[in-house]
Amino acid sequence: MSEATDWNAGTVAEFRANEGKVGGPFEGAPIVLLHHRGRKSGQDRVTPMMYLAHETDPDRIYVFASKGGAPTNPDWYFNLTAAGSGSVERGTETYEVSVREVPGAERDRIYAEQARRYPGFAEYERQTAGVRTIPVLELSRA
Repeated sequence: MSEATDWNAGTVAEFRANEGKVGGPFEGAPIVLLHHRGRKSGQDRVTPMMYLAHETDPDRIYVFASKGGAPTNPDWYFNLTAAGSGSVERGTETYEVSVREVPGAERDRIYAEQARRYPGFAEYERQTAGVRTIPVLELSRA
């Protein structure tokens, strides 16, 4: 197993053991476990990530394909956008979601709010400037 896979597995186990809460770099942050199927492998995957809740609709959240500021989008982004759906574990609840990529000014506003709350996201955006725009996906309860 790769170091990233080991880290994800540990975070998933901690999330599930603590009703959706984890420590370490995610302590106190809103976390979901994103379930998606590999578009090439067909294998089911679970990826922990931070999210931003919608301002007024509790059935919508936003996730950010930051990949820690890497120059390429994460695999989960391609899997979700290809499928158009997935599921999330949020706290102790699991539910299906539909996926929409957030465009233009709407994306910029949502990303700016996430970067304001969690400055690491501003750093990711600096690292990818001129290389790629970090996608924002809206996940809506199906």
